[in-house]
Order: sequence, then structure tokens, then C-alpha cells
Amino acid sequence: MEPQVHPIFSPGKIGPIQLRNRTIRSAAFEGMCPGGAPSDQLVRYHRSVAAGGVGMTTVAYAAVLKSGLTFTHQLWMRREIVAGLRALTDAIHREGAAASIQLGHAGYMADRKAGGVRPIAPSAVFNLFGLVMPRAMTQDDLRGMVSAFSDSVKLAREAGFDAVEVQAGHGYLLSQFLAPHTNRRGDEYGGTLEHRARLVREVVRRVREAAGAGMAVVVKTNVQDGFSGGMGPGEAVEVARMLEQDGADALVVSGGFVSKCPFFMMRGEIPLKELIIVQPMVNKVGLKLFGRFAVEEYPFAPAFFLDDAKGIRAAVRLPVVLVGGLNSLDAIDAAMGAGYEFVAMARALIREPDFVNLLKSGESRVSKCEPCNKCVAYMYNGPMRCPDREKETGVGF
Repeated sequence: MEPQVHPIFSPGKIGPIQLRNRTIRSAAFEGMCPGGAPSDQLVRYHRSVAAGGVGMTTVAYAAVLKSGLTFTHQLWMRREIVAGLRALTDAIHREGAAASIQLGHAGYMADRKAGGVRPIAPSAVFNLFGLVMPRAMTQDDLRGMVSAFSDSVKLAREAGFDAVEVQAGHGYLLSQFLAPHTNRRGDEYGGTLEHRARLVREVVRRVREAAGAGMAVVVKTNVQDGFSGGMGPGEAVEVARMLEQDGADALVVSGGFVSKCPFFMMRGEIPLKELIIVQPMVNKVGLKLFGRFAVEEYPFAPAFFLDDAKGIRAAVRLPVVLVGGLNSLDAIDAAMGAGYEFVAMARALIREPDFVNLLKSGESRVSKCEPCNKCVAYMYNGPMRCPDREKETGVGF
């Protein structure tokens, strides 16, 4: 009698593609794209994760327009980088994993120096987190944004990606349209949830069309924004139903709003010392004086979005990918047992790129990652790194 294979190591389908197992490297910013182009370091990291056993690895975060950049060392989709992206997908495929790329626009969280223009947003609502007063988007801006997502998908397909992930959560532009706090429009893109979801739905439909028959379309969406004035759990369920109707092949369910409650989506320690070091002077002063009061800490727990996401899991038939605190086989078992078809992780794969293989071999049941979140601080002005991993191995990525 053959030994049973743990469910997480069985193949699974997302739309037209089949993954070798149910694990996904989630779209966490790597900071490895100087000048907005993929680097050898980015290729090495994702190759190592693919070799480490994941079913699919997701490259993050690629701005569909230069105006959507939050950093100068962040991907920006354009024809000049297709060859570099092809080298990346080829490296991933050689290791047996599928390749996905997250596409988005930062909206009022964009950096003016990186993007070259005043940030845009659903409405002219001040972003205290970045000290930005954005410009409200015009009808031309909205049409151009939908086209930019579509054009970026075509480039991603040309570069050999198996899937695209639309970033509609975490307080980025599409999420800003969904949240009443940032969307105060009086036209057909504001007001009721149906209207606030209009741009997201237009984007997903065009992305589905551009992806064609052989490419999977995944959407990252919030189970809740995590602050008063954000999208709540009830509306999150309705948005999930809309996205299924519009052609999404799977949903990645997360939560939080970077400009309001940045650590809601990660949980664990706030690396205040490291954050202060990498911030510009005006932010350094603010963090030193008010950081402990202004940035809320959320305790880490295994599979911390599992219960919040159950409403979405029950409301849709398409695969749902759970992310957040899946750093052990016990947490993964809980997710699979609750009906989530796939699990996504990031910090565990920064600490140990071969974490999935370690689980499969039985060498490990729990990641070595301590949720110190220092990797989050380092990405502000350079590549992501894990100091504990570097101390242990003596090398970076």
C-alpha cells in the first residue's frame, strides 16, 4: 500500500493551468528591480523558490504605468523589460514551477519622484502615510488605467508568465476605489458598492480578455480593509462574487490598507528601528516621535485570515488561495481543512526559499521565520533581505 500524499502536495488547477502542488509564493515586494527592470538577483531569488518546491511563484509588484510606482527599484511594465522577464520565467520553469506576476497601480500611495507625476486617486483625499495630496482621476484617466492593465497582461503573456494577479487589495488604487474613505466620487465610479466596484470589474474583464485561453487570472482582494471607513467583511463577500462573475480563475484573500494599518496584513513585530533608518528625514522624525502610537501592532497568529475569509470561501465556487501566517504544516492543514484549495506564503520563503521541500521531506514542520518583519523595512531602499538567514548561511540572495 502506497503512503498517502499530503493534500498540499497534490496537483491543483487554477483556470487553464495546473500546478504541481497547492503552494504559492505570494506577491511580496522584492525590491530587486533597479530602474524598474528585472535584475539577476530577482531571477536568482525566484529560481531558488521554484527549486525549493513551490507550485507557483509570484513576482511583485509590477506597476502598469510609471505613475503607479512606489519605489524606483520596483518593476514597471513596458516592452523594454520583456526579454528580462522572459529570462526570469524561463529560470522558474526549468525548476518545475509556474510563474505569475502581480499587476497594479499604487494610486495615492505612489511616489512622485519615482513616477514623475503627481499621484492620482479616486478622489483628492490626503494620504497622511506618504504626505501626499493626490489628483482625482478623470474619465480619461479611468479609461487609460483599464487599457494599461490590459497592455501589461499582453506583455506578461509574451514574457512567458502562466498567470497574472490583479492587485485589488491592500489599499492600492483598485482597493482605494472600493473603500468609502478614499472614494468620495459623485459619478458612476463612487457611492454604492456597485459603483465603487466598477473600475475593478472593468479591469478584471479586460485582463481576462487579454490573458486569453491559456493564462490564469488571479485577483488579490481584501477580506476587510481593517479600519473605519474601509471596506468591511460584508462588502468583501459581494466583491468576491462580482470578481467570479467577471472571469477571475482564483482569488487570493488578504486584508489591510497600507496607508492606514500597514501591519494588519502581516502581523507580528513592528521593526521601528529599521524603518526609521530607511525613511527620508521628514518621516524619520515622525516615526521617532510618534511611531509607537501611529503604527498599530497586530499580534501574529497561525493562518490569521482563515476565519475572516470563510464568508468569501462560502460565497464563491472558484478556488480561493489563503495567505497570512501559513508558516507551519499545522496552519496549512487548518487552511486545507477549511476548504481553501491553495495556500500562499512570503516571509517563510524569504527566510527559507526551500521551505516547501523541507515540509515535503519531513525535515521541518514549522518555518524558522520569526515575524520580526525586518524584511519589510529593508525593501524601502534596496533588496529584501532576512538578517537571520544571512547570519545562518553567510550569503544573501
